[in-house]
Amino acid sequence: MAYDQFLAERITHFFDTRNIIVTTKKMFGGVCFMVDDKMCVGVVKEEVMARIDPEIYEEALTHKGCSEMNFTGRPMKGYVFLSGEAIDLDQQLYYWLQLALDFNPKAKSSKKK
Repeated sequence: MAYDQFLAERITHFFDTRNIIVTTKKMFGGVCFMVDDKMCVGVVKEEVMARIDPEIYEEALTHKGCSEMNFTGRPMKGYVFLSGEAIDLDQQLYYWLQLALDFNPKAKSSKKK
């Protein structure tokens, strides 16, 4: 399953221009951008997955092109999918990336195996 390489490049540009250190991992058939060893954003097919503050989750879902992330049959609160309608312009994409980056210090790391 391929993911949108151009979209991944746009995300990389956002982090690079802000001197944010990220690592990338292949996940969910796409790519995940990790900040401080925590999932921040990713690209799945042609959508962005963003990990945002659960306190703004419900409000975020009211934005066009934003939907709940649902891999297991139930939504994952604090994780959203963003379609082209929400991220077409760099300004739109950067809004969501900044929300994910703002939440990152509060996010919990996955347990290491």
